[in-house]
Amino acid sequence: MKNRFLYIVAMIAAGIMAFNISASAQEEGKVITLTTAEFNTMVCNIDADSFKYLGTKPAIVDFYADWCGPCRAIAPTLEELAKQYAGKIIIYKVNIDKSHELAAAFGISSIPAVMYIPVKGEAKMTLGSRNKEKFIKEINTYLFPNE
Repeated sequence: MKNRFLYIVAMIAAGIMAFNISASAQEEGKVITLTTAEFNTMVCNIDADSFKYLGTKPAIVDFYADWCGPCRAIAPTLEELAKQYAGKIIIYKVNIDKSHELAAAFGISSIPAVMYIPVKGEAKMTLGSRNKEKFIKEINTYLFPNE
């Protein structure tokens, strides 16, 4: 019983810390690196029966690996976009080598894989490297289709 209580307290504390880190990073226009646990509390619980976005602003999730050349190539662009769209969208990144269960949950077999998540509607997964102009086109198409 005591261990269960400590586990619950630890999970609540982790969620609060993740929220605080995320909120300050969002305000500063930074890309936020997530663990599986953080993803489950901030983006979507992968153990749920269906995908339900937990955020309040549209998001981009970059599934990457440190050894991936195209992943490293798009990282500076994502940093620029995080600053450009600060306060409007949230950009997350997930290292698939450290979060195997997320890669499996989304069927990721090729990287970089970039998921666009509108506040309402379905998420859209794209694959491969892209330039800033292509990212902006996809942001407008998938995250802000009515603007």
